[in-house]
Amino acid sequence: MKTIVKTHVGAYGILLRDGKIALVKKARGGYKGKYDLPGGGIEHTETPIEALHREMMEEVSGTVIKEELLDVTSTNIKWLMEENVTEDLHHIGILYLVDIKEENLKIDADGLDSDGAVWLPIEELKEEQLSPFAWYALKKLNYKK
Repeated sequence: MKTIVKTHVGAYGILLRDGKIALVKKARGGYKGKYDLPGGGIEHTETPIEALHREMMEEVSGTVIKEELLDVTSTNIKWLMEENVTEDLHHIGILYLVDIKEENLKIDADGLDSDGAVWLPIEELKEEQLSPFAWYALKKLNYKK
């Protein structure tokens, strides 16, 4: 079996309203089928804030009007990419509390990484439904133990 070792750095938004959190259902990758924070990789020459604003627009059609750094964290995940090929990913996330000016989220899948965005009640979420960053953010904000 071949293993690809990779590091990925991304900026992610935590958008909270009325006891709910905006999450994106992952369509592929190591978090496929789980709910994740909207966000993603920082492109060449982008700052983390620029990446956050771009990713929030792409994934939830939200124009960020406020962002506040919550934390920087990382996780490791190993997953089967294809037959006989695994990825050993060191995933570094820069997590921001955000507010957007739009009231409604884009809910459509993007045909690539996302099966669409949803508002989910925080109290009903369980760890196994979420990406490590989404669960970490809820714990950091004292929503989960």
